[in-house]
Amino acid sequence: MRCLYREKKHFCGDYLEVDIFPVFEQSHCRGKRRRPTTETQKKLNQRNAERKLIRLLNTNFTKNDIRFDLTYDADHRPATPEEAQKEMQNFLRRLKRYRKKRGLPDLKYIAVTEIGKRNGRCHHHIIMNGGVLIGELAEIWGRGYTTAKPLQFNDQGIVGIAKYLIKEPILGKRWSASKNLAKPKVTQRDGRLSRRKVREWHDSGADNRAEIEEIYEGYRLSEISPYYNEINSGYYLTVMLCKKSIPRQRKGRAGPSDMQKLGKGEGGKKDFGF
Repeated sequence: MRCLYREKKHFCGDYLEVDIFPVFEQSHCRGKRRRPTTETQKKLNQRNAERKLIRLLNTNFTKNDIRFDLTYDADHRPATPEEAQKEMQNFLRRLKRYRKKRGLPDLKYIAVTEIGKRNGRCHHHIIMNGGVLIGELAEIWGRGYTTAKPLQFNDQGIVGIAKYLIKEPILGKRWSASKNLAKPKVTQRDGRLSRRKVREWHDSGADNRAEIEEIYEGYRLSEISPYYNEINSGYYLTVMLCKKSIPRQRKGRAGPSDMQKLGKGEGGKKDFGF
């Protein structure tokens, strides 16, 4: 049974994610497939959802965009998750009209509804494009308290936010998104990397940084995630890279200028806390 290694590339804005895995020409010669356990499948679904969300975020948003969190006060608390979903969608419609009226670019967003584990209250997290003052966003919401933070990117984009936002599905969906989001460009190629080379990368990882960055020209290696499948003796890699034009960023919070810019509404008063 002949085996080739496939490179599946996902181009996500300033970031490149490469899946490297074996493909078999005579799949009928394989042994009987084993069904994953419920727990294994659950973890796989969670990982796939995280990676899909990371790609969408890295493709569509920049450091000029924000994360906006919405909660409810006692007078507006929804009775059910369905009612909370309607409130969020109504807010997004109001925001779309607001942006259109002022000649701003169309709203782009990814939204998640969450139920608090301790108090059982619904709240929302929204990643959206910038352009509207935080005080005005809070006024458009008008149902309770809000907080906002500028998006912070590192060599893998905004992976941390994606992992935080991915929760158990509510009403059958992990998140909702605007229809105008761009999808990552996907290409694939078979046979360029030998099994020996993939195994070498699997075993020694970032020690092969110079070679990996030469193959994926113009990109800087961020991370390699290796996996060995004992059933088919295959090596699997996920390689994360970012454009070399992106300066390395220190870990930490946004600088004062960014915080002040986002934290001031009309009149220069802060209307949210971090």
